[in-house]
Amino acid sequence: MAPTDVKFRKIDVDAYDEDVLLETELYDPDPRDPQQVIEETKARAAAVRSSLSKGDILGALVTILDNPPYGSNAEEAKNLTLQTVVTVLNSTKATDIPNVVRSLPPEAQDTLMKYLYKGMGMPGWGDVSGSVLLGWHEKLTEVAGTGCIVRAMTDRRMA
Repeated sequence: MAPTDVKFRKIDVDAYDEDVLLETELYDPDPRDPQQVIEETKARAAAVRSSLSKGDILGALVTILDNPPYGSNAEEAKNLTLQTVVTVLNSTKATDIPNVVRSLPPEAQDTLMKYLYKGMGMPGWGDVSGSVLLGWHEKLTEVAGTGCIVRAMTDRRMA
């Protein structure tokens, strides 16, 4: 026989725990103003579109992966950045991926891995097919090694 009072199930027990680790304690917040972050992201997205129209995949990736937005107050900028990264990934021929990945600086490789995982975590994979994300993941892991995966998984600032 089930109890009739189920209010106890709605209690947030973490609110009573002094040792709870909050997201704000994991990393320093993005020092930029949220409006500044979204404006910078929109400007980078426009620069990426310009690079893509010229066929400069590497330039487009370096542009969008530089100084990515992070923190809970930058959701719109993070989503726009992810959409822009996905656009670049979709615009790249499979045969060009290894050379592009090799040409990326190590910090950009780590950031790209974070966005690959964020894209994979989207319901229904969002605007990109799984084969594109997995293809990039495979080539990136071959070039950057498994350390890139570990750094992407342990960095709390992204996604």
